[in-house]
Amino acid sequence: MSQITPVKSGLQLGLIGDNIAQSRAPLLHRLAGAQNGIAVQYDRLVPPDRGESFDRVFDHCAAAGFRGINVTYPYKERAVARTQIVDPLVRAIGAINTVIFEGDTPQGFNTDYSGFMTAYQSARGTQAPGTVLMIGTGGVGRAVAFGLASLGVSELRLVDRDFAKAKALAATLRSSAPDATISVSTDAEQAAKGVSGVINCTPVGMVGYDGTPLPRTAMSGAEWAFDAVYTPKDTHFLTDAAAEGLRIISGWELFFHQGVHAWALFSGTPLDEAALRQALEQAD
Repeated sequence: MSQITPVKSGLQLGLIGDNIAQSRAPLLHRLAGAQNGIAVQYDRLVPPDRGESFDRVFDHCAAAGFRGINVTYPYKERAVARTQIVDPLVRAIGAINTVIFEGDTPQGFNTDYSGFMTAYQSARGTQAPGTVLMIGTGGVGRAVAFGLASLGVSELRLVDRDFAKAKALAATLRSSAPDATISVSTDAEQAAKGVSGVINCTPVGMVGYDGTPLPRTAMSGAEWAFDAVYTPKDTHFLTDAAAEGLRIISGWELFFHQGVHAWALFSGTPLDEAALRQALEQAD
């Protein structure tokens, strides 16, 4: 993480994304602010509801004195062009979820990557991911894929209806993780055969996008599952995985850890993570 001068007064923050009415991000950051005596205003900013483009909403945040914003589906890749990204790993990921408005140029970060790494290691320790099927290669999928590469994935099977997008991610990953076998498919059930882990990085399963991207029968024999969706916490995908005996890594864990890491960037102040977790869970 970059060195941030600690904030001593109020913070204006926001989240740009579609279908975010039930996002817990405003609560997380308000609770984080309360721990540090910082008043936080955290706005949900939905471009279609405002009748504005992503760029127009982004410019509004920059001009209105926002300290920073989070960016979620479907704008994480689009936001890259609006920021300066210092970290070469984040540039390679090609997607950001956190922006700091400081100086003349907004700074872009990816706490999805670090948040996934923390969530995975909290659940599975030092166990390698093995062979993994990942469905969805958009913004969060790119961050998770690079996280898997850093964790030592031996084989990663990428599935997306947009075959060109999956191929582009595969090409980038092969350059960054030459020891991993990377393949691309449009058939999730076929690609699930013999895998250790199954991952959903599509919006399927979140509120407003009911369903699951992978039938329960295709999960048989796998060891663990992760769903990037966290609203609801118990998605159809994870419920099926649990019923098949897989170790579950909830999208709520990614949400929590990426939020903690984003707070450090926004404020430069510490957190009692256990107390924050408890407060969030009590509010659910």
